[in-house]
Amino acid sequence: MHGLINQSIQCFILDTYGPRSWEAVTCLAGLRNLNFEPMLSYDDALTHQLIDAGVQTLGRPRETLLEDLGHYLVSNANVTSVRRLLRFSGVNFVDFVNALEEFPERGHLALPDLDLPEIEVMDQGGGQFILKCSSILEGTGHVIVGILRAMADDYGALVTLEHLGADAQPAMSCQGAPKGGRHRPEFIAIRVADQSLYAARPFHLGMEMA
Repeated sequence: MHGLINQSIQCFILDTYGPRSWEAVTCLAGLRNLNFEPMLSYDDALTHQLIDAGVQTLGRPRETLLEDLGHYLVSNANVTSVRRLLRFSGVNFVDFVNALEEFPERGHLALPDLDLPEIEVMDQGGGQFILKCSSILEGTGHVIVGILRAMADDYGALVTLEHLGADAQPAMSCQGAPKGGRHRPEFIAIRVADQSLYAARPFHLGMEMA
């Protein structure tokens, strides 16, 4: 697993729950005093150990913890690069959703060896979408739900989201077996009720605004 993913989990727990919680998580995972380096690669098992230890230590369901991680990656003031990369996708939330399939390719321009989820979006009309994602990290769909929730807030849109799981098989334009050790695809239902319910957060190309 790319070190940037593990470091993101580390920063999320530190910023949200504090140093003592992070120490307890790493102790339970058998990774005491380990600080992840963003440009190194780690065994995938370490990431799963870290998440499992976080679930036990913090008393949060796995799905909720992963969704909170996704929300953190966009909304926390200490992490701005993900939000900026996503906001380049469009001027409103629907534009953003329609451009999600391009996100892994844009991410690889910055970090070619970062294994990002494969994403496919089907527009069902009327502001409704089905998103399909497959990843080497099981439960990534919940992280994406958290990212979508934060981005809806960022754009000022009223959106409902539902993680349909891996058993749902809506008609997508591309079906097939997962590639490269990825888990079964997860599906997310997106319904955009209002694109401009309230003012979007400021965003400028030249600099990050609070």
